[in-house]
Amino acid sequence: MTDTATPSGEQHAPDDVVELRVHGVSGARADQVLDRPHTQQVAGDRSGGFVRPRPGYPDSTGPGGVVLEAYRWSDLPSGTAARTLSLVFLLPFMLSNVAIWMRPARRGPGTGVKVLCRLLALSLSVLYTLSAAGVALDLIAWKCMGSSRCMTGRTWLSWLGGHPVGLRLAVLAAVPIGAVGLVWLLGARPGRSYEGFRVPTGDPEGDRLSAVGQWDAMPMVGRLRAIHIAVALAVLDLTLLTARGAGHPSVATVGLAVLAVLVLAAGAALLCAPELLERPGTARTTDRLTVALRTVACGLTVATLGVVALDRTPWPVSAGLPGYGLIVGWAFLAQMALLAALAVLAPWRSRRDGGRALLHGLGAPVIAAFAVGLSSAFSAELVYRTAYFLNRRAITGRPEDLAAPPLAYKWALFTFFLSMIVAVLVAAGLTLLSLRGRRRAAAAIVARDFPAAPPEAADRMRRVEKTIARARFTEWLGPLAVACACLAAVGLATSLLALFSLQPSPLAERLLGVPSGFVNFGLTVGSYLIAGLVLTLVMGGLFAYRTAEFRRYVGVVWDLGTFWPRAAHPFAPPCYAERAVPELAKRICYLAERHTGVLLSGHSHGSVLLAATVLQLPPQVLRRVALLTHGSPLDRLYARLFPAYLGKDVLHEVGERVGWRWLNLWRETDPIGGWVFAAHRPDDPPTRAGPSDRVDRRLRDPEDVVAPPSDSVPPPVKGHWPCESDERFAAAIRELADRLRAEGRT
Repeated sequence: MTDTATPSGEQHAPDDVVELRVHGVSGARADQVLDRPHTQQVAGDRSGGFVRPRPGYPDSTGPGGVVLEAYRWSDLPSGTAARTLSLVFLLPFMLSNVAIWMRPARRGPGTGVKVLCRLLALSLSVLYTLSAAGVALDLIAWKCMGSSRCMTGRTWLSWLGGHPVGLRLAVLAAVPIGAVGLVWLLGARPGRSYEGFRVPTGDPEGDRLSAVGQWDAMPMVGRLRAIHIAVALAVLDLTLLTARGAGHPSVATVGLAVLAVLVLAAGAALLCAPELLERPGTARTTDRLTVALRTVACGLTVATLGVVALDRTPWPVSAGLPGYGLIVGWAFLAQMALLAALAVLAPWRSRRDGGRALLHGLGAPVIAAFAVGLSSAFSAELVYRTAYFLNRRAITGRPEDLAAPPLAYKWALFTFFLSMIVAVLVAAGLTLLSLRGRRRAAAAIVARDFPAAPPEAADRMRRVEKTIARARFTEWLGPLAVACACLAAVGLATSLLALFSLQPSPLAERLLGVPSGFVNFGLTVGSYLIAGLVLTLVMGGLFAYRTAEFRRYVGVVWDLGTFWPRAAHPFAPPCYAERAVPELAKRICYLAERHTGVLLSGHSHGSVLLAATVLQLPPQVLRRVALLTHGSPLDRLYARLFPAYLGKDVLHEVGERVGWRWLNLWRETDPIGGWVFAAHRPDDPPTRAGPSDRVDRRLRDPEDVVAPPSDSVPPPVKGHWPCESDERFAAAIRELADRLRAEGRT
């Protein structure tokens, strides 16, 4: 990073205090963050940079005469439309990667949870490869090209349709191979620009939150990528070899199949050895092992394609690609077993935390279940929709269907339809169950905040009560997420019925008395629901990075997911904190050398970036640093979702490092941010005089329920909006700046 316009930083006296503002997920423009119309970039680049008001314009300083500066990072996780779309399609991989960081504050090393998370991430790559193979090999090469009815009118398939089965399979195997290469490129491309900002020290365990931005994850990501590619190719080879050997297997077919199984076992074994993957001391040995495994898998794939294309042994007669449905069913079984083991091990490994973590350590299995559920839903929709197209837009489940999807995917679609119905009912039930308590608490808060409100403000007070009641539903998201994760797990377990060749329609009719027409209706609706979900994610991803209001609600998912380094799934989107945190640390050190102090001001997710940065600053710089957070999810979300990395001990360490020059502003109407250490609501009894109890300051929101004499409408409810325009924010800035100046003179 180089300064591009340092003169603006040199015109101020050395005893000035610099306020460095870091925005949240709203992606606001620099002039909005600084609340100044004329700005210029002084360091960084177009993706992430530091901006100041232009010199020569009036009011270029902030409250208390501080020098204003802002850090814009919103283009690091987003940027171009292609990058935004890649986040959507890599969403299951991203969630599986987040799961490994959500493991509970542990008793012991916690290696088992880490291994299970990485094996589940590997299973997503396997299922992704199988879905691409299902489209190209099972539906097109085997079923459609083997039927004159399916080939009729489809000239785009006729070039390969008359050739032998083996040649068709070998040629169309390029589709799943290309699909693996595509997610590799989507996950790797944006990460290259971050390399110049990494500090290659630390490890994923050492200093908790400070691992973000300090730990160089790229070597381990390369090893994980080699393992995932090797396993994906081995699964593709095993699919082809199983079909080739279904009749009279040759020696070459059996030998290659055994080698494919050994590659799968070797990949899983490497993931079961975290010390080998992560520690710098074993880097050379591990790199050689993973590269060798990938090379063997590539050579095995070439040999497999040759055997499949050139072997003249007659292929068995089968309605679908022999063995493919069984392999998909076993993949679902492996995922269910891994999820069950994670759901047992994660809570057992967690230590008691007063109920702060997501239901005593279930965060990792819950997010992993969402990742697996989304992956299976996307895979089922891809195969089902392709079969629907090839079958002339009709799938009835009858034998005359030209290209029916495998049973496992049909079960996945039907259970997704049922799960969505149950999820809506559960969400509605939790909303109604918690409504009375939330409204009662909101009414008490409003009554204490506005005890002298006139009668004509009654309608306004009711609106404020509803806003606070909605904001307090955040505390109920944990039980709701667990319920939805259980539904996803049940749906995955139901898909195992395909291993016993059980069709959804006859089984539902025989056991539950449900007519087969309802099952077919569920399959169709489930398919459209998944297609609608994909479309919603695509549109949401595009609008989230182009509309500030929309991104405030949607962008938190992407920014939270890509904040954590890739430690489980190498195809997950790159971690922008690997650039943002070291870049912030470098800039703060530069400013601290030239000014009396640096006041760090972070809104929403910006406060998390600043907390990670504070943990990396040297002691001589920390003596000149103060911290102001507002709308911060540090405790309300992060400390509860990621207790092993951002628990109360880490938050206390942040406070101690800055000498408790830390103020946190929060509102009752905020559904995301909250207090960090103590609530300090009206009429609360006095607390002990510890330094952490002086950090949090509650802002009444709205400031009043009646219009002031200078206005015709009451003050607005601000909720999660930034506080820069609030006079109470300015007062906090002046207080911290005065403390920095006073301590700088001593």
